[in-house]
Amino acid sequence: MQRMAKCKCVWLWQGNSTEYDWRKHGISMRKYYVDNIRWVIILLLVPYHAAMAWNVWGEPNYIYFESNKIMSSIVVFFSPYFMPLMFSIAGISTRFALQKRTIGQYVLERAEKLLIPFIFGTVLIMPPMAYIADKFNYGYQGNLFGHYAVFFTRFTDLTGADGGFSVGQFWFILYLFFISLIAVGIILLQRKIMRLKEIDIPLVLSFLWGLPLPFFSGALSAGGKSLAEYTYIFLVGYYMFSNDDIINKAEKWKWIFLCIGITATVFNVYMFIWSDIQQTLLNTIAKYVSEWFMVTSLLGIGKRYLNFNGKISKYMSKRSYTFYIFHFIWVVLFQYLFFHVCSGNIILLYVFPVLLAYGATLLCCEICNRVSFFSFLR
Repeated sequence: MQRMAKCKCVWLWQGNSTEYDWRKHGISMRKYYVDNIRWVIILLLVPYHAAMAWNVWGEPNYIYFESNKIMSSIVVFFSPYFMPLMFSIAGISTRFALQKRTIGQYVLERAEKLLIPFIFGTVLIMPPMAYIADKFNYGYQGNLFGHYAVFFTRFTDLTGADGGFSVGQFWFILYLFFISLIAVGIILLQRKIMRLKEIDIPLVLSFLWGLPLPFFSGALSAGGKSLAEYTYIFLVGYYMFSNDDIINKAEKWKWIFLCIGITATVFNVYMFIWSDIQQTLLNTIAKYVSEWFMVTSLLGIGKRYLNFNGKISKYMSKRSYTFYIFHFIWVVLFQYLFFHVCSGNIILLYVFPVLLAYGATLLCCEICNRVSFFSFLR
């Protein structure tokens, strides 16, 4: 306390807590584990999206081979908490971003960082993916350039699996932009009417914040992706998971939460994929228990084991956004090409495209990192 008094510390009010502004004294506040969790999750999207080619629930996909319960289990194992974790991290990052930016600066930065890559991806990456999907799933005979007319005029289920218009993986970027705007409005309102001081929130109370999630899941939903649910999760990241007390408690109880989360996740996989009994209520309960406990435990594990800034973490943190933008098109392309080579071997048809997609995507990352023209994709 004496050292803090001597350095004339400045306190910042952000949301429902006060935080010491170490930056004014040259000390970094960066949460390296947040960056590291982000790029690890993004890397795992490659095998996740590749496994979608075998889903058993009939969801349209750019490449669809056949139904396979083992491959589908990979998707269902990760799906309850993958994107919630991404939106939670986005909320945490926003908390710290607003400590060194005005609201106006933050909004302009979000527009540049999100809308330009979204337009780039929708116009230049999605048409080739839809073209491959149309050729593979429906036998389209035309060329890529001729298919652009199909892509921009065929509006069906917006999945792109029939060659029609789709934003593909860029839905996350678009959602994140709108959620950022909504969150800014809520934060400004909260700052005006609820200038709360820092309070010690018990970890058990933080889990109560997860109870309303099922009520948001169907609100403002497009393609099964609820804008309301992800906005709520984003705000929980901003207000709850950016709080050091909460994260420290999550770190302390990480293995217990992980056990609960994995148990719920495995149960959800069994009920949804392997069981012949339709239990929608049990599936729903398992999904949200998995979502909340897995997100909390993984943040706690990240805080304990991933809070560093080594060579690999620096490299991947700098390229994770570019990796997200380009990864899916390579998965689709290599699955299309390898289908004619090893269609009878699921393992090879899964492993080879995944490995090659990693290599091709990292190459795209290097090009974008080295060529200044592509700086907007970094």
